[in-house]
Amino acid sequence: MTRRYDVVVVGGGPAGSTCARLCAEQGLSVCLVEEHGAAGIPVQCAGLLSLNAFSECEVSMAPVLATVRGARVVSSLGPVLGFDAGTPKAHVVDRALLDREMLGRAARAGAEVRMKTSFADRRDHRILTRGVNGKEEISFGVLVAADGARSRVARVMGMPRPPVFLAGLQADLLHGMDQSVVEIHPDASPEFFGWAIPLGPGRARVGLAGRSGTMESFRRFISLFLEDSHEAFVHLVSGTIPLGTMARTYGDRALFVGDAAGMAKPTSGGGVYTGVRAARHAARVIGEAVASGDLSDRMLSRYEKAWKEDFGRELDQGMRLFRMRQQLSAEDVARVISALADPSIVDDIIRLGDMDRPGRLVGRLLTRPSLYPLLGILIRSGVRQIYE
Repeated sequence: MTRRYDVVVVGGGPAGSTCARLCAEQGLSVCLVEEHGAAGIPVQCAGLLSLNAFSECEVSMAPVLATVRGARVVSSLGPVLGFDAGTPKAHVVDRALLDREMLGRAARAGAEVRMKTSFADRRDHRILTRGVNGKEEISFGVLVAADGARSRVARVMGMPRPPVFLAGLQADLLHGMDQSVVEIHPDASPEFFGWAIPLGPGRARVGLAGRSGTMESFRRFISLFLEDSHEAFVHLVSGTIPLGTMARTYGDRALFVGDAAGMAKPTSGGGVYTGVRAARHAARVIGEAVASGDLSDRMLSRYEKAWKEDFGRELDQGMRLFRMRQQLSAEDVARVISALADPSIVDDIIRLGDMDRPGRLVGRLLTRPSLYPLLGILIRSGVRQIYE
């Protein structure tokens, strides 16, 4: 006999776990299916979360590996932009521990969690799964797709996908670096950027993302951090970053959250903050829909309206910045970094910088007279469109 749940969540990452927990806390019957045998495995995230993003996850400090106060933006042509806020700005986390704790909270709230169970298909208001219990059917009132960048739920339902997918590669290295700052290397990947993140004494996480030639770029970039001829990798992973939200994030009793909806930030590639924020809006709307007995598209469209009002404008502006980035040469990037290194501008970055909502800082920088010499570069690359 097929059991019916008010909510079925596909995917046990931060977005899926948050939605499942918040729905269960409202007294709804919830089933969460996760294809892997352990939460957060395999790790496909750089693990750098702003303090706000970390707070949204509502976890203990156990997953924190390091805390950073600033950053260094390094051009291959020489210029460096560095700043130290003097106070913590972000945590570097162990994503496996973070995800495990969040999934555990969902289970303790009353959600039924089924590990090593993958979504196979959808038929009307049922999903078909395959896993440790064989093939099963699970009936739902509302389906939440939180199954990542390559969302099978979206493919099965024929939903339009995000317009851009980046390929990412990163490795944990035996490499010492300043534990208080992250490094950004724009030229490591001309279509996006490379990064080096401290993981604790003697260890660093180095990676990059791009649209093409990612492996070749990664090999060149990581050689800068290998002190010996041997490859001192202790962990190597690949992943996909979706940029640009799907055209519609609801429909036919389904809601799409996090990477499944293309909610990764185009300025950084991070998706935890937006995914968890979207999950909160999804859980609230689902609660209202189930309580009213109205599971129509009209009711569920409130979810899309809510997340767009929350962070939709930031994602739109981020995509314009991403497209602008595609037009910048290494020489352009070096000029921009040199201009931003002005002490008064560094002060703006420290005061207004926000990893999750960079729009305010970008707006301020565009009013700085000292940056006017860069307008030729920026206009040519499309900056006029950022605030259209």
